[in-house]
Amino acid sequence: MTHWLRGAEVRLTRRGAVASRRDFLRTASAVAAAGVTMSWTQRVALAAETLRRGGKRCVLLWMEGGPSQFETLDPKPGSRSAGDAGAIATAVPGIQLSENLPELAKAMGDLAVVRSLTSKEGSHPRARYLMHHGYLPMGGANLPTLGSAVAERLDAERAADAAAALPSFVRVGRTSGGGGGGMLGVDYDPLVIDDPSRPPRNARPASSVLRYRRRLGLLERLETDFGAAEGTDLVDAQRKLVAAASGMILSPDMQAFDLEREPLSARQAYGEGRFASGCLLARRLLEAGVTFVEVTLGGWDTHDDNHERSKALAAQFDRPAARLLADLKARGMLDSTLVVWMGEFGRTPRINGRGGRDHYPRAFSAWLAGCGVQGGRAIGATDGLGAEVVERPVSPQDLFCSIYHTLGIDASHENTTSAGRPVKLVDGGSVIEELFA
Repeated sequence: MTHWLRGAEVRLTRRGAVASRRDFLRTASAVAAAGVTMSWTQRVALAAETLRRGGKRCVLLWMEGGPSQFETLDPKPGSRSAGDAGAIATAVPGIQLSENLPELAKAMGDLAVVRSLTSKEGSHPRARYLMHHGYLPMGGANLPTLGSAVAERLDAERAADAAAALPSFVRVGRTSGGGGGGMLGVDYDPLVIDDPSRPPRNARPASSVLRYRRRLGLLERLETDFGAAEGTDLVDAQRKLVAAASGMILSPDMQAFDLEREPLSARQAYGEGRFASGCLLARRLLEAGVTFVEVTLGGWDTHDDNHERSKALAAQFDRPAARLLADLKARGMLDSTLVVWMGEFGRTPRINGRGGRDHYPRAFSAWLAGCGVQGGRAIGATDGLGAEVVERPVSPQDLFCSIYHTLGIDASHENTTSAGRPVKLVDGGSVIEELFA
């Protein structure tokens, strides 16, 4: 939380909101002016209405380690590449998924599966960077990760405000090399939540709220004396930082992190485990106004015992991911929320001597849903062994262009490095039109 709060003053000074954001704030301000305290339910209802009226959000379900396409989205039944996992029919005739994904198979009408991703990066650090940034590492350029870039662009259009107590970007689970705000500054670094089943650490006053506010008042008096002696710039920055931290700690929006406030039936619907809790938390954070949520499931580097490990990992994300889509849809939020599932690369068609699959960037898969993406389709194809892309190759740059396009973001927008070098959000690539046609 500290990294995000260091830049909170930037978030607090943006203006120029679009209509839906203005409407939300106007309503909230009117309620406050009338002396009425909004309940959590009322605040969530207002945020959800903002989403329904055009505010866009994004969830990235990140599969750390490189998930096997054969045991997930691109099964090859009957081939020597298939391994021990079979394929099952989905809700869309003619499209099969791995038997490991029965819940997503039912939700296939909402999914656009891309089976023809291809890159040249087969090492974890470079591939993770590429699939989080749309670029390979560049000397002298501290590039923002996808979540930071999306949050900054959407905030620039909507304008962040003092009423938005929560950060724009929350990452649930640790992601090696996932990156942060980069050249955008620490205000767009993610707030990292290690355990989604528990509220963030150090996010409650250590004393009563009244005593906490008195301490803030004392701090302000001390800062005034310091500012008179040393200068006002440092004091102003510090005050904005403290105000942002205090606003978050004292805000009723912090209830979004408390999954115990969900009915037991809702928690059970997502299943068990940290990834399941992360998906439920993602839904609650979107409802509270967070722009980008990344939920990580690690362990996909299956160089040995690929069949059993992939089966167990698929069981951890299949039900929660399907439930997240269903929840967003039921709340009228899927039309304005993009959900992306991907990892850094795929796995080899050949099963090695340890019963595992090795790194394979030449052909791998992802899926997208919501926010105008047309579901019920498989885009691109690999050959009978899953070794080569034979139809509609998709580069990481194409995928990033498509994500930005879906969210209404100009992929050619340029950020500037500390040395004054302009860098586009994506350099090259084109939108995957089949996602929308």
